[in-house]
Amino acid sequence: MPSVDRFDLVVIGTGVAATTAAWKCRSAGWSVAIIDSRPFGGTCALRGCDPKKVLVGAAEVVDWNRRMASRGISISKAPEIAWPDLLQFKRSFTEPVPKQREEQFSKAGITAIHGKAKFVSERTLEVDKKRSLTGGHILIASGAEPAKLNIPGEDKIIKSDEFMELDKLPTKIVFIGGGYVSFEFAHIAARAGANVTILHRGKRPLNNFDPYLVDMLMKKTREVGIEVILQTRVESIESDKADKSIGTSGYKVNCSDITNDEKRTVHANLVVHGAGRAPAIAGLDLEIARVESDRRGVKVNEYLQSISNPIVYAAGDVAASGGLPLTPVGVYEGEIVAENLLKGNHITPNYKGIPSVVYTIPPLASVGIQEDDAMEQGLRFKTNKASTADWYSSKRIGENYSGYKLLVEKDTDSILGAHLLGPHSEEVINIFALAIRSGLKASNLKNTIYSYPTNTSDIEYMT
Repeated sequence: MPSVDRFDLVVIGTGVAATTAAWKCRSAGWSVAIIDSRPFGGTCALRGCDPKKVLVGAAEVVDWNRRMASRGISISKAPEIAWPDLLQFKRSFTEPVPKQREEQFSKAGITAIHGKAKFVSERTLEVDKKRSLTGGHILIASGAEPAKLNIPGEDKIIKSDEFMELDKLPTKIVFIGGGYVSFEFAHIAARAGANVTILHRGKRPLNNFDPYLVDMLMKKTREVGIEVILQTRVESIESDKADKSIGTSGYKVNCSDITNDEKRTVHANLVVHGAGRAPAIAGLDLEIARVESDRRGVKVNEYLQSISNPIVYAAGDVAASGGLPLTPVGVYEGEIVAENLLKGNHITPNYKGIPSVVYTIPPLASVGIQEDDAMEQGLRFKTNKASTADWYSSKRIGENYSGYKLLVEKDTDSILGAHLLGPHSEEVINIFALAIRSGLKASNLKNTIYSYPTNTSDIEYMT
């Protein structure tokens, strides 16, 4: 049995929630250790939002040029994505991160450990059977990972982080699931020249976003050549090396229509997991530490403290906190955990007015509640909605699919929800997030004088 090292705080994970809490506690004089079995940096910096947005940026350039081809832009050859060059550019952001993060830990006096951690008691962790650490407190911030699909041939499916490491983009790609991961990468792959199919079990994809705008996005998605097949269950994936239409290496994705059980097969060079993510708690042996969990993650109280083991806290995607699985929420929860550790439980998270975005082209953004939710809650509200394809902000760049829906409470003039599709929606949504979180009224936004012409100045006409 290895000797036991003792720390005031032991953190599992090196993503934004983990590092935020670790640095704050270390700055307060605590002894801190941090553990990760993967390269230091977490999902956002290495495998998620940051590298993804680099790829999206290239796809936006291609799409913009295509939209403007008959609107004053004359080019002898349409721009194309040079995938190997784009991947090298993406790696210029991701490859330095693990070393930088390790150096930052060292400079701060945080003990950084590479390895797989698991509980061996209520307050002690073992790392790869080589090292044991006991913490005055332990923070679980190990993030999320692609959910298990439990279908035959699942081992033939690659994950989204593997997609972002492909040296060559295959000709035919199938994405399983109709969530944001599938739609974002499908939009990138289609602009890079791939033949793309999305398979989704439900009647409508992107369930967490407004149906009116999702329908618009679906039209754009199909217009750029992406096939979206709904109400389809993936039964299995098989190797299919004999199919000459997809080259020497391919797969058969065997599906069935959930409405009539009709069978169909979709052929592909590559099958990508886009069917949701789950808390990364497998192998932690939480039961040994009396840490209760469910499919949403570690069960926590309002202070992000384990409901069953007060030594343990959880933050970010691994915590069943009620917060959205977003990077800013991870940072926010890491700050709350640090404050509660250092000063005793006294701060609870406020998840009101947190925006989320699907980085398709154009992007889809949302904050607050949807129309169905407002109706179920019995709220009295008015709905402002419209296609904005003929508005100046969209028309000048040839974007034929854009719109908004705004929910405003009748009695208070409060903004209940804002939903946007179109250029710069990922930026404009922040104004509505500020309004909801700070209690600003719709009239406050309407009467604000914005710089013009900008997408933000459209808010005046939405409210």
